[in-house]
Amino acid sequence: MSYSIAIDGPAGAGKSTIAKKVATKLGFIYVDTGALYRAIAYDFMKNKTSLLDKEAVENRLKIIEVSLAYKENQQHVFLNGKDVSKEIRQEKIGNVASKASALKEVREKLLSMQRDLANSHDVVMDGRDIGTQVLPNADLKIYLTAAVAVRAKRRYSELLEKGETPDLAVIEADIKERDLRDMSREIAPLKQAQDAILVDSSNASIEEVVAQIISFVKEK
Repeated sequence: MSYSIAIDGPAGAGKSTIAKKVATKLGFIYVDTGALYRAIAYDFMKNKTSLLDKEAVENRLKIIEVSLAYKENQQHVFLNGKDVSKEIRQEKIGNVASKASALKEVREKLLSMQRDLANSHDVVMDGRDIGTQVLPNADLKIYLTAAVAVRAKRRYSELLEKGETPDLAVIEADIKERDLRDMSREIAPLKQAQDAILVDSSNASIEEVVAQIISFVKEK
């Protein structure tokens, strides 16, 4: 019987970093659902597929194949057979992915894939609607959040380390816009599941949050 941990929360809360570490410590598979949406967004951008054109989106989705592979405990994302793990991490791809994830057609394409992974493996899965929609019966649900200013500063620091020249005010505005879009979308909006445990990482280190989540697993 597989065990599933669902971690939801807004952009920049540290979901991916924390989920990876929790998965490694428990020997589970980490599933970054945001990467799946990013891969589709990347394809849409490359092929100039308008998110406003329902027919174009549906036709493109028919020929898009997204898959995951794990090498040395690292998740790799493949788009039509090509490893796009690095390409999909661009900031602009994240913004398009947030918009694409609001489309029913896109969500339906990825839903069964995510559930199949959870049914066949012990997983830590993070995203926006894992505990509410994708894995409503997850063994443990976490809603991970942090103050907007804290999330913006974290993203700012990440981009600086990559050699980019980010604008902190722009990043904070983007995060606020993404939060609003994710929380107000008609299909599977971002919200805390009723049975999810709220964890605020604003004043906690990554290791402290990881230890806290693992303690919840042991308690269950």
